[in-house]
Amino acid sequence: MQNDDFSGQKLQWLHSEQLFLSLAEQMKLPLMQILKQAELGSLLDRTNEHLSQVGVNADVALKLIDGYLLSMRLAAEETYNVEQEPVSLSSVLYDAAHQLHPIAKLYGVNLELSLGGKYGPVTAHREGLQSALVSLGYALIEALPASDAPQMRLELAAHRCRYGIVAGLYADVDRLTAEALRQGKHLLGDTRQPLPGLSHSGGAGVFVADAILNAIGAKLKVSHHNRRSGLGTVLQSNPQMQLI
Repeated sequence: MQNDDFSGQKLQWLHSEQLFLSLAEQMKLPLMQILKQAELGSLLDRTNEHLSQVGVNADVALKLIDGYLLSMRLAAEETYNVEQEPVSLSSVLYDAAHQLHPIAKLYGVNLELSLGGKYGPVTAHREGLQSALVSLGYALIEALPASDAPQMRLELAAHRCRYGIVAGLYADVDRLTAEALRQGKHLLGDTRQPLPGLSHSGGAGVFVADAILNAIGAKLKVSHHNRRSGLGTVLQSNPQMQLI
């Protein structure tokens, strides 16, 4: 009887997951229409800031959905089938900053790009890594105006640590701790604000990034750089690209 109950719960869970995936795909269409209409309206009336804000928010929602769908697609693959390749961290951080620029401008957050030295390529899944960093950026940008941060700055940075090379995003958010992240993961789904010390909303960008990084064999970590707290992941240099 217990086995039957377990099987029924498993089937129900799988059905719910498939339903949510279908819903996420369906949500992309109206959001895409909103984004295109807002972009067209902004072109016709460049003074209409409201339309521009609508377009930016629709784009953020679309990218978070895309990030979630990417994490599920990658998680469905065997770990050894997830493509790892030599990736330029400077290129990934630059592209992530470019994607984050519109929402940062909307929230009045200044983006900074910091590369603490010269690095060769790292081994990573490029699309997954960039999507994770962008998702983290959305969460931190949203959190900064509501925090006690003395400066509205977000730093996209790469730096060395004892375990490898860290790629992350950093801001003046003192309440961002490893314990807060651990508790947030535990509370996910049980409360509307699993990361109360970071975000007054659901902090979806953090959990989307966590899911993507897990799917590509990396881990989301609380990190510190230039006296700022942040979130990032540790990567390894690509041995095939190192000069001998």
